[in-house]
Amino acid sequence: MDQKLYIAMYHYTRDLKHSRYPEIKGLDVPLFRQQLAYMKEHFRFVTMEQVICAAEGTAELPENALLLTFDDGYADNYTFAMPLLEEFGAQGAFFIPGKTFTTHQLLDVNKIHYILASADITRLLPDVKRKMDAYRGREYDYAPTEELFAQYAVPSRYDSKETVFVKQMLQTVLPEKVRGQISSDLFEQYVGVTEEQLAYELYLTEDQLRAMKRHGMYIGCHGYDHYWLGNLSPEQMRQDIAMGLDAIGAFIDRGRWVMNYPYGSYNAEVVDYIRSQGACLGLTTEVRAARIGTDEPLLLPRLDCNDFPPKSENYLNL
Repeated sequence: MDQKLYIAMYHYTRDLKHSRYPEIKGLDVPLFRQQLAYMKEHFRFVTMEQVICAAEGTAELPENALLLTFDDGYADNYTFAMPLLEEFGAQGAFFIPGKTFTTHQLLDVNKIHYILASADITRLLPDVKRKMDAYRGREYDYAPTEELFAQYAVPSRYDSKETVFVKQMLQTVLPEKVRGQISSDLFEQYVGVTEEQLAYELYLTEDQLRAMKRHGMYIGCHGYDHYWLGNLSPEQMRQDIAMGLDAIGAFIDRGRWVMNYPYGSYNAEVVDYIRSQGACLGLTTEVRAARIGTDEPLLLPRLDCNDFPPKSENYLNL
């Protein structure tokens, strides 16, 4: 039986106005409150457990079912999001990269977020290009910078072509060691705190995760290092997912857990591997409502929180 399910995706939820980085791309708390009020009026909040049962064919979802998901394990999900979720009677499903609370190291994706939030793109873009040119040919070889710009500088739903180019270079295109070095160089230049300081204030702690679990929130897997899993070798991919599962092992059922692909990146080998390890659902970044009973359970699409009021009414057409 085909059952429609809206899955909303969140990342940062914080008081942006009073944040040290007000330009970070997150959902401001007053807007989050408005959004939850709208959702409570127009949808039926469901839990991840309900969705799993629906996918297994043992339960049915209510009409206008809505599941709330939160990526990357940010502490503001605990301090700002969870109290509001409880107020509105909604469960949040939180997907935690293992590295964030086990070794307290800053993920490359977050280095990039905070660089972009701290630097004007008109100044940052030339700096990125200069560093790409400086590192090319020492140990690593990659295509000419302007050739890469022509290929990857394509605007997305929410970012300019210049911002997309910076993200692509530092997230996946350049060799990993070069990406890490350039990101650390730019972080030191622009952000104003050390990577260690930001990591300790940015991510959920293990104690907070335990509290969230006690309060009825759902915890799922987001890998270990927040890699583009579909771009890794099979061995690297399996190692990252295995480490991620080990890190959150205390919070999940290893025979019936949920995967959330970082960046929405996967391939057939990734899907086969998580299925072999007990995954029952997988979340992508494909933008549309899910159809439980029709969609592959390990490849469920999601909508961005910006697709719902008060940000927009895009969900009506998705």
